[in-house]
Amino acid sequence: MRYVVGYTPDDRGADAVALASALARAQGAHLDLVHVVDRKTPYVALNPQGNRVSVAEQSVRTAERQGLSLVPEGLVARFHVRQGDSFAGGLIDAAKEYRAGLIVVGAARNGLFKRYSVGSVANGLLHASPVPVALAPRGYRRTEPVSGLTLAVGQRTGAEAAIDVAIGAAERRGVPLRLVSLVELDAEGASGENINAAHIHANTVLKAAAGRLPEGHHVSVEVAHGRTIEEAIDDLEWNDGEVMIVGSSRLAEKNKLFLGSTANKVLRALPVPMVVVPRDYVRIDSDPED
Repeated sequence: MRYVVGYTPDDRGADAVALASALARAQGAHLDLVHVVDRKTPYVALNPQGNRVSVAEQSVRTAERQGLSLVPEGLVARFHVRQGDSFAGGLIDAAKEYRAGLIVVGAARNGLFKRYSVGSVANGLLHASPVPVALAPRGYRRTEPVSGLTLAVGQRTGAEAAIDVAIGAAERRGVPLRLVSLVELDAEGASGENINAAHIHANTVLKAAAGRLPEGHHVSVEVAHGRTIEEAIDDLEWNDGEVMIVGSSRLAEKNKLFLGSTANKVLRALPVPMVVVPRDYVRIDSDPED
């Protein structure tokens, strides 16, 4: 498995490398640090004397050195420079070429510590990526293996791709899987009946998940509710090694992402990384040597 990491030589890039490392450790994934430059930016030519480089070339070399230095010992990582019309477009092209199973990026620079502020790059990915996108909250520096997964199951059927990804990831990593259904009490029509329906649906998914995981694998369910989705998220217990998985909106095109209104609310309040899975996504293993 290969993970494309959107790297920029700043805090956002460091957040992305840390999260990618934490996700890769448990299953031996290789990291492809992708640094996207403008199509007009020269980055390979030395001057005729061969003993000096342009400012642009030096900037890329510095980014490569800094980026690879952030990768923990024991993980295989390669640095790539790609020209593109946009950072998001360059990452998507790289993911397609490398047959990557994930694109990892950091949150925008102006987000609150351990919170998200989705910038143009993440927003572009969340509306066009054909593979799951992992978002690191600002200030994320944990590189130890992921220790738990939480799947947002919603209150209705659907999101099979996200369910499949969560179950497969929990099994491969050998970590607990928590299924969470979020109920916004102030939403139109929300009532005790809706909370009960959320319990029923979450437990249905729980039963199916338990049947697909090895015997003894820990899987649990919680229904969190509050006056807002943000309040429901805050009411849940989170640990530093946890990652939340959500499915793409039903409005998304087939095999594409589109972050719905509920997932957007979750993102604003979430203190841990989030992985968004495209509708109808099917996991593809890639050869790291491809």
